[in-house]
Amino acid sequence: MKRVLLFLATNLAVMLVLSLVASLLGVNKFLTANGLNLGMLLAFSALIGFGGSFISLLMSKTMAKWSTGARVIESPSSSTEVWLIDTVARLAERAGLPMPEVAIYDGEPNAFATGASKNSSLVAVSTGLLQGMTREEAEAVLAHEVAHIANGDMVTLTLIQGVVNTFVIFLSRVVGYLVDSFLRRNSEENSGPGIGYMVTSFICEIVFGVLASIIVAWFSRKREFRADAGAAQLMRSPLPMQNALRRLGSLHTEPLPQSMAASGIAGGQGWMALFSTHPPLEERIAALDKA
Repeated sequence: MKRVLLFLATNLAVMLVLSLVASLLGVNKFLTANGLNLGMLLAFSALIGFGGSFISLLMSKTMAKWSTGARVIESPSSSTEVWLIDTVARLAERAGLPMPEVAIYDGEPNAFATGASKNSSLVAVSTGLLQGMTREEAEAVLAHEVAHIANGDMVTLTLIQGVVNTFVIFLSRVVGYLVDSFLRRNSEENSGPGIGYMVTSFICEIVFGVLASIIVAWFSRKREFRADAGAAQLMRSPLPMQNALRRLGSLHTEPLPQSMAASGIAGGQGWMALFSTHPPLEERIAALDKA
């Protein structure tokens, strides 16, 4: 959950910065010098859109460690840390993966996996999860995170985010150009885009970016089902993952902060469910019966 939220927030920030820099360098004037050049605009949008998402991917592991305070276990200092290293190593071997970095952090029950590739990945688990679950349940959660790595979910998410970024930038500038043309319809000046273009495209970029997050969230919900099924395979039974999900539901008694409510692991309510990166726990448990 947190890894996806961080990725989306970082991606939006990077994309806006790249767009602003491009505007300051005069790219907008170049694209509209002789009317809106749609071909050039599409190429520019893809460059900024995919550039933003891949920069976010490369930053994902560092940002996750920084935001959660996760401490990578270099030399295990307790029996719990020894168990964590051994368990992740065993699961990674079953999944045919190189050994990921393993980290632990203080916080409510949760875990995440992130990284730019299968060869540079991180699995982190909270102290709250380790304290609130049995070893088998915690292992199932770790198997779920290892399955995310095996499925290449961060890279796939990056590609999908790059596609939606491209259309966000493209459409926002088309709308900005149309609005600017309307505002300047009686003006004889033709020195490139005006303030109407810049303001409108910037606002549309934010609005369209929020709407695009619905598409990314939908994909994220689908990949959670796949990771659950992957955990069942690694554990050689769906029961540990089902038990872990039930336990997780009972452990999450406090509401998440408002800024993260739409990404709650139990899913949102009503229209907010469109922005949730995780399906409801009940649906995930039921889906495992068919795994």
